[in-house]
Amino acid sequence: MANELSLFSPVKLGRYELPNRMVMAPLTRNRAGEGNVPRVLNAEYYAQRASAGLIVSEATQISPQGLGYPLTPGIHSSEQIAGWQLVTQAVHEKGGRIFLQLWHVGRISHPSLQPNGELPVAPSAIAPQGMASTFTGEQPFVTPRALELDEIPGIVADYRQAAENALTAGFDGVEVHGANGYLLDQFLQDGSNHRTDAYGGSIENRARLLLEVMEAVVGVWGSDRVGVRLSPSGTFNDMADSDPTALFGYVISALNRFDLAYLHLVEPRWTSETTETDLGALTASAFRPLYSGTLIAAGGFDRDQGNAVIAAGKADLVAYGRLYISNPDLVERFAANAALNPYDRSTFYGGDERGYIDYPTLALQTA
Repeated sequence: MANELSLFSPVKLGRYELPNRMVMAPLTRNRAGEGNVPRVLNAEYYAQRASAGLIVSEATQISPQGLGYPLTPGIHSSEQIAGWQLVTQAVHEKGGRIFLQLWHVGRISHPSLQPNGELPVAPSAIAPQGMASTFTGEQPFVTPRALELDEIPGIVADYRQAAENALTAGFDGVEVHGANGYLLDQFLQDGSNHRTDAYGGSIENRARLLLEVMEAVVGVWGSDRVGVRLSPSGTFNDMADSDPTALFGYVISALNRFDLAYLHLVEPRWTSETTETDLGALTASAFRPLYSGTLIAAGGFDRDQGNAVIAAGKADLVAYGRLYISNPDLVERFAANAALNPYDRSTFYGGDERGYIDYPTLALQTA
């Protein structure tokens, strides 16, 4: 149908009118400078991708305690704020819009990355299975320290301050990272949260920290410039819950009261074998009836799958990750149904400009 919505249809997202429904997903690339400060290299990378309807920045730690990987950017020092100003200015000069993703990794860290070599913090003293990324290579995760009840307001305050810093840095909005097994997700899921106080036990208690963080961040930005990312079906970083449908049904319903710019849901990764008939199995499809606002789906979609999700009304926008790494002009390539640059996995995490800012645009290839 001629009027059918697609990836290339304009859309209202919070206070913004976006020219298309393609979102650059948050992508950790481990290329911040000394002091976890964004630099000119990062500004060039994001500016190259400014034709996206919306860019969501790589996950950015709200405090020194929130750090979990080498060379990931922060938003808690004056130098980091100034570094991010380079990025936002570069994106805006190209006509783009960029939200900062606010991040605290919780237990997915290592003492070598923590202030004074301290233990990482978490809702409960439960070590995740797997290995931590450190400056000396992979190390086994340690058992984290459970946050004391009187420390939790300080975590909320760190999110509030990081949101204020993002405003100073010139972002268009912020996304709260509540997905993928990091601190807020650790509080949500009962596989990692064994607390017996006001932040543990019932679903309402486990959701308390996320909702308090949302309240704080919305207080800084206004609801129409704040999004949140959740991964209801995710097991990354050793996550599990005894009843994820009930848990995330409650959380997503509770988020309605904020009237956010969007809810960003991570899907199980789609493959080339996934077809339009699988639309009903989407995480976004399952939770869409519970959420009254704008919905972004992310999970390995290609061009046709993204169009199908939007046309079917299962999501309002689609986020792309790996394809944006190797195709800075992904919008233009999809619009022309042109061939895509293959990505080089060996350059995903860390390194220099190779595999970061040197992927060619379609215009350059056809000149």
